[in-house]
Amino acid sequence: MALQDKIKSNPGLKKLVMWMLTSEQGIRPRWWVRTFMNPFYHKKGKGSVVFGRARMDVMPFNHFSMGNNATIEDFTFINNGMGPVVIGDWSFIGAMNVIIGPVTIGNHIMTAQNVVMSGLNHGFSHVNTGFRYQPCTTSPITIGDGCWIGANVVITAGVTIGQYCVIAAGSVVTKDVPPYTIVAGNPAKPLKQFNHQTQTWDKIIAA
Repeated sequence: MALQDKIKSNPGLKKLVMWMLTSEQGIRPRWWVRTFMNPFYHKKGKGSVVFGRARMDVMPFNHFSMGNNATIEDFTFINNGMGPVVIGDWSFIGAMNVIIGPVTIGNHIMTAQNVVMSGLNHGFSHVNTGFRYQPCTTSPITIGDGCWIGANVVITAGVTIGQYCVIAAGSVVTKDVPPYTIVAGNPAKPLKQFNHQTQTWDKIIAA
């Protein structure tokens, strides 16, 4: 049995390891993890920048990587505690974003301010137990290359957004978005799709 599997299968050992790795009730990695472990476990591509006021709650037991020339702005929160977070080449993560894995962000992505992408959901089956204490589920979020994610967008667990999509400001994306599509609203609905023959964004006619 691999060491990681052994730890996961033993509640007492898992609790001890989590205490050693995390502080503040298991929320943030300890200083020694951020300083001495994460640089060896996580890849940061050439020319990539994480601004000083970003909060990087990345753990060594799940994957985190940034491609070449990627940027994470101030006051953004990244957490890979429940699943990997991958940010591609030349992608720009705007200020005050929240990204909770599992999330894969492609190349040449641009996000505005206050975007939330969470591949995590809290359980709510037991109404006599606080929801924060119930088991969590995860479902990966995937953002295709070249997308523009507007301000105050929420992308929920399990959503795949195809390449070169525009997600209008304030949208709540609960379903997959086909490539080359503009969506808006709560819940987000397709408004336009790019026509490769005419090189124009054509309005989608509702059936």
